[in-house]
Amino acid sequence: MKQKTILFIHQSAELYGSDKTLLYLVESIFKFDSFNVIVVLPENGSLKDLLEEKGITVIISPIVKLSRQMYTLKGTLCLPFNLISSLYRLRRLLKEVHIDIIHSNTMAVLVGAFYSKIYGIKHIWHIHEIIERPKFVKNNFPKFVNFFSDRVVFNSEATSRAFTESSNGLIKKSQIILNGLDRNQNITASDIKKAIRKELFGADESNIVIGLIGRINKWKGQELLLESFSRISEKGIKLVFVGSAPPGQEYFVRELKDKIIFYNVEDNCRIIPFQRNIWPIFDSIDISVIPSVDPEPFGLVALESMLAEKVVIASNHGGVTEIVKHNETGFLFEPNNKSELIMFLKQLINDEHKRFKFGREGRLRALKKFSLDTYVSKFINLYRNI
Repeated sequence: MKQKTILFIHQSAELYGSDKTLLYLVESIFKFDSFNVIVVLPENGSLKDLLEEKGITVIISPIVKLSRQMYTLKGTLCLPFNLISSLYRLRRLLKEVHIDIIHSNTMAVLVGAFYSKIYGIKHIWHIHEIIERPKFVKNNFPKFVNFFSDRVVFNSEATSRAFTESSNGLIKKSQIILNGLDRNQNITASDIKKAIRKELFGADESNIVIGLIGRINKWKGQELLLESFSRISEKGIKLVFVGSAPPGQEYFVRELKDKIIFYNVEDNCRIIPFQRNIWPIFDSIDISVIPSVDPEPFGLVALESMLAEKVVIASNHGGVTEIVKHNETGFLFEPNNKSELIMFLKQLINDEHKRFKFGREGRLRALKKFSLDTYVSKFINLYRNI
């Protein structure tokens, strides 16, 4: 079988949801002799380091990222020049390489769409987002994706519904491939968990630790959880936020710190910066909360929590509802409903048996339905048959 060269283009070099799913896919595909892999990233970072440690070729080049700045007059005027510059640079870097497939990872990546169209290369657009606003983009971007793609992959049923409702043409060329994940580390040793709880969380073994693990921004629900926590805060309960703000938006962290002071929970609440090795953190919390204000396209944190045998409380919308089974592996609460969130928090705080039971059931569900092998094998079939 002729070897195919796949060019993966991604929007960042961090290690959050879509970054991790790309890492797991690329390092798995790289093991097959029938595929040659090249990854394009816009900057240096943890993702680049991990890929290169595996021997995978990484190119740093502008990718022209879809952002709200593009909706301004200046952004609109600059877009053609940025695209031409990025296309020229990428072509110069790849002029000696024959590319069979371009895999654009997330809808924010624009350069792959234009590069594939100009040079007649098969293009797979892997969508990890749900567009809620602005309405113009929600209604028209799916048509753009349809025009510039040979195949479209959605990471959940929720993401698929959000896109195909305004573009029927996408249905014929799209498929859903649920993210897959295998835990690559053993359960953290008890002495290490004890140290993490004491040093990072300010908690002892008798405390119950509630954790929100993920990027700190305006829609992940940090403020919603903090206000809910403030109403049940007591000596034996701790809350930790683990993650950092997007580059250039560090004010989200400052605002969260101010809110912690405002609610007078400084003794029981901590913000911990992004952790490259996240499994010991998951192992050391007791309850994982995903209180997203906007729908999660997938919800990788829910899957990671379940692989660590942690009970999950999540907002009842988006892709996370396809992962968490209500009253079996955790609870789903009405989005933005603080009263309901508080009710479920209290139930789990006061019921150790339920925490452990839901955690065990969650791990079994994660292993059965969201395996990395299934995720990778579906992409291999797609690459071979496109």
